Amino acid sequence: MATATTSSRVYSYDDFCALIRDGQKADLIDGVIYMASPDNVDANRINGWLHTLVSVFARKRKLGEVFISRVACRLDDHNAPEPDILFVSVKHKARIRRGGIAGSPDAAWEIVSPDSVERDYEKKWEQYERFKIPEYWIVDELEKKVTLLRLDRQGKYRPIAPRNGVLRSRVLKGFWLDLNWLWQDPLLDELEILEQLLAPFEEKK
Repeated sequence: MATATTSSRVYSYDDFCALIRDGQKADLIDGVIYMASPDNVDANRINGWLHTLVSVFARKRKLGEVFISRVACRLDDHNAPEPDILFVSVKHKARIRRGGIAGSPDAAWEIVSPDSVERDYEKKWEQYERFKIPEYWIVDELEKKVTLLRLDRQGKYRPIAPRNGVLRSRVLKGFWLDLNWLWQDPLLDELEILEQLLAPFEEKK
């Protein structure tokens, strides 16, 4: 199971960097450090597969840069999550530093595991909303569902309903995901899917 620090101490970002060893996935949420358990195989497969799609799409469209896990986003001195996948747009490329992301990414993805259900659906939902991350994708391989959250005009997350089984990003303009792709065994070939994603498109409103 994932473990949280039990001390009454409120940890800072500097504490977080000093205590978490290189390669260990953890999150700093409101001064509490949450250590993640090793990935299960299915979640790891989906994470790598989805990262390939998002990162190649962003690079080919020249939209920005995508990182996978282990990269912390310093939201303030007591909040530094490490999304499973995160995207930083060209507009915000100055936020990318050698040590991590200085501020909010433009989009974050979390792959739900048995020990991260509460963290992904509650703690990170609230954290990402509070720090105005425009899009938050929760990919739940346990329940075979994807929740896409997008900030509304009041700065609150609003779940976006799929259309014909497809979810479309506003942050990665032109990127879309057919939800049936995620639950195939084996997962569909990334190159074949990228041919569809990168084909000429007309954004549907």
